Amino acid sequence: MFRRLRRPPASIPDSVWQATRTFVPWLAALDAERDARLRDLSTRFLHEKTITPLGDLTLDDVQRCTLASLCCLPLLEFGAEGLRGWSQLIVYPDAFRVNRTHVDAAGVLHEWQDELIGEAWDQGPLILSWADVVADCEDPHAGFCVAVHEMAHKIDVLDGVLDGTPPLPRPWQREWARDFQAAYDALAEQVDAGSETIIDGYAAEAPEEFFAVVSEYHFSDPQLLRETMPAIAAHLQRMYGPSPFDSVG
Repeated sequence: MFRRLRRPPASIPDSVWQATRTFVPWLAALDAERDARLRDLSTRFLHEKTITPLGDLTLDDVQRCTLASLCCLPLLEFGAEGLRGWSQLIVYPDAFRVNRTHVDAAGVLHEWQDELIGEAWDQGPLILSWADVVADCEDPHAGFCVAVHEMAHKIDVLDGVLDGTPPLPRPWQREWARDFQAAYDALAEQVDAGSETIIDGYAAEAPEEFFAVVSEYHFSDPQLLRETMPAIAAHLQRMYGPSPFDSVG
């Protein structure tokens, strides 16, 4: 019996990749070896994931490659394992609204709407606002990168629990959980006291949001993260590799 070998997906064309590197500042700052690795990961992303624009949004090849490369940026060291467990990227033209419900301790149902720029479902799609992806690329040092934020959630949940601790070797996982809990508790205490925080206060919403927010800082403002939370910065450097902006002046 003969097996038919699966052909690897065709690499992203040079013209598309170069245009993407021009548009996405993080890519332009990568060295040649990491650039090639990200291109391979992005090729796999485009082959495995369905990108679905909604409303009147249309995406050309460079825009699709932009989305793929930003989603794969946190996987440069972690690897393609971070793509496991989901198959669709949904892209809204702008911020989008979702309906929320909650039953309180008295049994009363509360309903409201949240306006979001990104969302990651545990076993479902990753959702992004294209306008905010573009805004991140236009101001890459502002401390924000919505694609990295939502991909951090996807990495986090690979071990079956969304808790701010991704799947790591056991000894490192214990160190990570200790250091992240201490930093999260300190930030939450500042927010509860009404104090101004250097790191976006949204990180105090939950441990998983803390991990996602500091991941954004690793890529968009690594110096600030090192100065503010050196232990957290060291863990993220180990997990994600150096921020692309650490390699440029």
